[in-house]
Amino acid sequence: MNPTRQQRLARAKFALPSLVTLLSIACGFGSIVISVDNARVGDPADYRLAAILLVLAGVFDALDGFVARATNTQSSFGVQLDSIADVMNFGCAPGLLLYCYGFTQLADAHPTLVRMGGLACFVFVTCGALRLARFNISHGRTDPRYFVGMPITAGAACVASVVVAWPDPVTAMAPAFMVAALMVAVGALMVSTIRFPSSKHPKGKVMLALLAVCAVLLVFLQTRFFVLFFLLYICATLLLNIGWKLGWRGVAPPKVFED
Repeated sequence: MNPTRQQRLARAKFALPSLVTLLSIACGFGSIVISVDNARVGDPADYRLAAILLVLAGVFDALDGFVARATNTQSSFGVQLDSIADVMNFGCAPGLLLYCYGFTQLADAHPTLVRMGGLACFVFVTCGALRLARFNISHGRTDPRYFVGMPITAGAACVASVVVAWPDPVTAMAPAFMVAALMVAVGALMVSTIRFPSSKHPKGKVMLALLAVCAVLLVFLQTRFFVLFFLLYICATLLLNIGWKLGWRGVAPPKVFED
């Protein structure tokens, strides 16, 4: 029996969020291909393009959830596909990008440092995978206003912002060590129990004010804005968590859910 037009439209509607997720995967894969092809050449424009593709993957990652909610087509299949896409787009792709960007130009002069860089990038990928697994099993059992640990999308954008701001590949030992430290530090933040505020539950006026400030800073700082943004984001989050530990309640702490 051939499906009716209404049944075909219903199937197409359920496929739409997955199609958006596949566009996100395409951006992540494109970033990987560009990073690998550019590893020896070291063209700054290509590294910046690879980083921008990761940002675009993040846009599609946010959009697929919006489309699923708008069309009421949430499904277990979509959840699993989105989680798999996140591992590649925001774990493997940025890990490979920072490895190529931060270490491959040093392969002949400092092979041991290159191996250390690869290990640091692997730590980032591992922490991202662990962060996603923890999120999947704890979803609905934590305060939705806060993430437990830095979200993997934010972690990927954080390391990619360095490439956007300074696209010339690393050719000296000191900045290579800094890239390695960055990957390990961001990875540690992802698997930590530090509570990061969620942008899914913002206060309207506060969000508008922040967007206005960010727009002004973007005009003046241009590509360097993103590094400053994530630096302030991490510092503000750490101060907020320290404040809660010391008893400050100016911002409501996360609720504790009983098992």
